[in-house]
Amino acid sequence: MKRQLLLGCGNSRVKHLGLEGDAEWGDLVTLDVDLSCKPDVVHDLNYFPYPFSDAEFDEIFAFEVLEHVGTQGDWRFFFRQFSELHRILKDGGRIFLTVPSMQSMWLWGDPGHTRALPEGAFHFLSQKHYAQVGSTSCTDYRSIWKGNLVIEGKQDTEASLALVLRKVPV
Repeated sequence: MKRQLLLGCGNSRVKHLGLEGDAEWGDLVTLDVDLSCKPDVVHDLNYFPYPFSDAEFDEIFAFEVLEHVGTQGDWRFFFRQFSELHRILKDGGRIFLTVPSMQSMWLWGDPGHTRALPEGAFHFLSQKHYAQVGSTSCTDYRSIWKGNLVIEGKQDTEASLALVLRKVPV
């Protein structure tokens, strides 16, 4: 059975995204900052390290939560957060996430949103992306980002951007 982590579970345990034919949760661990949501783990995603062991999860889910932590333009936080997710994810594991689309009225309309995460930001999590360093204006973050998460699937609607990231060897 897959060990799964639901970040920012809130009061919902709906699985909004997953692999085809995998609609049910496996061995689910829930995390939220709000104790009233009755998560398995109470933790603020703004603080590191996350309270999990290395390679503990097969899958990590984050539905409309990542835009609530960190701040716009804070690349150190962005890579620190994804380094933590990479650390607790097993090799070959996946991160399923949704964030507000760049066209969504809620992107900046929700007063709790502290950053926008367009698809382009996630390309910096793939080491293959850095092949263009020196020939384009691509910033080189390889000195701090040692992981490798590749976009395996995406869907962008007016409301949200859904991505599947897979951890692959560097």
